[in-house]
Amino acid sequence: MDAIFFVMATQNPIEQEGTYKLPEAQLDRFLLKVRVDYPSKAEERQILDLMSTSAPKLTTEAVIDGPTVIESRSLVNDVYVDGSIKDYIVDIITATRQPDTIQPGWKNIVRAGASPRGTINMTLAAKALAYLRGRAYVTPQDIKDLAHDILRHRILLSYEAEAEGITTEAIIDAILAKLPVP
Repeated sequence: MDAIFFVMATQNPIEQEGTYKLPEAQLDRFLLKVRVDYPSKAEERQILDLMSTSAPKLTTEAVIDGPTVIESRSLVNDVYVDGSIKDYIVDIITATRQPDTIQPGWKNIVRAGASPRGTINMTLAAKALAYLRGRAYVTPQDIKDLAHDILRHRILLSYEAEAEGITTEAIIDAILAKLPVP
């Protein structure tokens, strides 16, 4: 059986003393950067009920087994990506490197845009999302739904951007708004 391996990391943006930011080349190797907000009141109450003891009684159950994961990977590989969708992905990634083509005056806003790894990971994630949504093909909406999570750690802002309050989220939003959708 093929090995199932993945790395998951967390980062607390509030308390970073004693920790060091990963170099950009290492960040680029992560498929997604997903933002997780605070829990709702109901979720927080559930956390309190489960964890406010020195010996929490948590149980877990497997929701999928190894062979099913391997089979699903194979099925994801077969998800179709039309040439127009591939061009759309390349256009998005290229725009992260040339933001002035999207917004005049943004020439010095980005120090570095997404690498070719961003192109590859956008495609792989879109295929997986299409599979999870029960489709054998990728749509432009799959790309849009993943763009922030795929790109937010791959766009490195300049000091000028930070001074002007321009965020990676704003750059991604502008790119998605301006590029024609296939």
